Amino acid sequence: MPILAAAPATFLPSHTCTRLASLLVLVGTMHSAPAMAMNDDPGEMDPPKKMAAEGKAQADEKKMEAKKDEAKPADGKKADPREEAAKTEALLKDFIHYILIDRADAATSMGQALLDKNMAPARFARLVETSDGYNRFSRAISQAQRNREIEPVASKLLKLYEEGKLASVRSPAQVGENIKLLTGNQQQRLTGQDRLKRAKEYAMPQLLQALVQKSDARLSSEVRQLMVDMGRDSIIPLVTALPDLDPVSQQVVCDILGDIEYPTSVPFLHQLMTNSTSPEVQRSAEEAIRRIVGVVNTNVSISNRFADLAENFYSESPSLTSFTGEPNQLWWSYDPGAGLVMQAVDSSVWHEAMAMRLCETALKEDASNAHAISLWIASNFSREIDTPKDYENPAYGNDRREAMYYAVAAGPIPAQRVLARGIDGNDTPLSRKALAALEQTAGGATLWAGQGDRRPLLEALRYPNRRVQYEAALALGAAGPKEAFESSDQVVRILGSAVRDASARYALVIAAQTSSEKAAGIADALRAQGYTLLPIAPRLADVAQPIAEAPGVDIIVSDLPSTATAELIAEAQSNAKLRATPILALLSAEGYAQQASKYARDSRVRLVREGASSQDVAEAARQLLEVAIGGPVSAEEAEAYRTRCLSVLRDLAVSGNGVLNVQDAADPLVATLPSAKGELKMQIAEVLSFVGTKPAQGAVMEAAMAARGEERIALLSKVTASARRVGNQLEQRHIDSLKRLATTATGNEATAAAALMGALNLPNSELVPLILGAMK
Repeated sequence: MPILAAAPATFLPSHTCTRLASLLVLVGTMHSAPAMAMNDDPGEMDPPKKMAAEGKAQADEKKMEAKKDEAKPADGKKADPREEAAKTEALLKDFIHYILIDRADAATSMGQALLDKNMAPARFARLVETSDGYNRFSRAISQAQRNREIEPVASKLLKLYEEGKLASVRSPAQVGENIKLLTGNQQQRLTGQDRLKRAKEYAMPQLLQALVQKSDARLSSEVRQLMVDMGRDSIIPLVTALPDLDPVSQQVVCDILGDIEYPTSVPFLHQLMTNSTSPEVQRSAEEAIRRIVGVVNTNVSISNRFADLAENFYSESPSLTSFTGEPNQLWWSYDPGAGLVMQAVDSSVWHEAMAMRLCETALKEDASNAHAISLWIASNFSREIDTPKDYENPAYGNDRREAMYYAVAAGPIPAQRVLARGIDGNDTPLSRKALAALEQTAGGATLWAGQGDRRPLLEALRYPNRRVQYEAALALGAAGPKEAFESSDQVVRILGSAVRDASARYALVIAAQTSSEKAAGIADALRAQGYTLLPIAPRLADVAQPIAEAPGVDIIVSDLPSTATAELIAEAQSNAKLRATPILALLSAEGYAQQASKYARDSRVRLVREGASSQDVAEAARQLLEVAIGGPVSAEEAEAYRTRCLSVLRDLAVSGNGVLNVQDAADPLVATLPSAKGELKMQIAEVLSFVGTKPAQGAVMEAAMAARGEERIALLSKVTASARRVGNQLEQRHIDSLKRLATTATGNEATAAAALMGALNLPNSELVPLILGAMK
């Protein structure tokens, strides 16, 4: 991993930084759910969430297995557990046998029966190893994974076995036994080392305890070397404990970190070197830094070092992820009485939690660190976006406030930095969160402050996602800018287009065989979901013009060979109009295997195996859209956009804003008015009443004449208000219709028509028929 370099220091006004920093101090220590101390023991239950005392865990497992394996015959008596165990073993043997003789139907049935028993992973692993043995099981699984019919069941059983092996090796009881092996004979030491390395971070609480104990020097020495051999798996637990260890133990840990030579520990070592009062500890930390990066550079602040490390976690660097592909990562804390304490955090939000913790450390070192503040806000937004439904995050308890609270409290300058981050990373959900904060806080000079020559709000107007464009226009419109700026004319046009087209959806299908039944089926499925289809094409270049003319492309579905799929994704993500567009790619089993790892961390891409059911494809598309852009714009959301945009347009019109002219929104509003209904029609008419053009005033007049009753009276009042502001802009045909209405209508409708005639300041020749009660 390259040496971490300090980013150029960019500072916010001290009052802005201090404002949020003071809030963060209140929550600087992550709230924790009940944690797992290093002496806890889960037996063979799946760690770490179910970890408890070893005796209780073993008792619970026995009870659970007994319940699962119980079978009640017709007479109500429980089946013999030994008999049930034999039946389960026979199921496994039959599963393997039928695979090896190519009886996929029977093997699938046997495999599903095994899954239906809901065995604990550790028990299934023991069953595999004590039945036909792992080698025969592994050979059968490998053969099954080449058969489409049995592959799903076989893969689930393989995963169950692997989970069982991990649960066993990570068990605190097993870790304790393996630590004892470190002082045995050579074979025992090698066995213990191998198992502890496979346990990775799960072994660290007891390993640290063994390292710092004073009664067995040989054990300490063996553990020290093992930690070095474990490499980066040792680092986060060690640096978490480092500040609270006694000086002698701190020197030992510094020495270990120096031997591991991994740059993640450098900020912590600089912090220890600066804060420790022990000359020996300071020298150990300094020497460790020198061994890792070659030089001790004190010109870079400790605060910036932690902020830079937080960036690496925020970007979800694989080098910082201990348990790649697993549902949980470990969240560490240290209690001088209990030692290292670990908790499971869902992998989807763990990197954000680590980034926030490191930013909080950076802000404790320097409350004015603008980089740390904006990164903390971005991480908190991302945590909120990625949190699974109903998940209780031990790194961010329910007693903490929503992310928006901190974003608006920090003011518009950090939010501008978050918006720039979202735009640069094509992160649509993050960009929208930043815009929501800016809409509440930005105005005047703060529309552009804090980013040098860069103006993220204006960049957002061109971002290739209509939600982001709408919300950027809303933020700028709500700010009511007083000075002209580049692209100011786009703001009102976008607000107007949201009124007309917010619910529109556009899709693009790229298929090798454009006229195939499969391509047609994909297109029909998209149309059924409400999408307008651009022409089906084999390449993006063939539909460049339709793409340019469309308001946006919400999803791309590709049906291409593996290499062509990769080329399409690269081309789309480098296209200014498509770079944030989600891509659903259908691939053969071979193509899927070739490309899966490449796009595993790209939220804009979802791969689906060829032959998947239409329901599976539809669900993949739904998940892709939800993660990448927040899902398609719903009818309710479109209505909310229309209401918000019309409200901003009205405010701009009433204020007479000279920078954002509502006349720029007239065309889409005029086009929308005839089909609008109810309150929406009234809102559009009111905005158009401020636009001093013939089409705008005429459109409201035509809407009034097409209406009836109270709606007609209300619309006539809008035309009257327009005439009073900008004078008569109606055509003669409108006036003729008005005169007929004024002479034939009764009550309030007649009065409204007459009031409009007066506001139009018509010549006497037009008014005489009203007075005489007759029309020519």
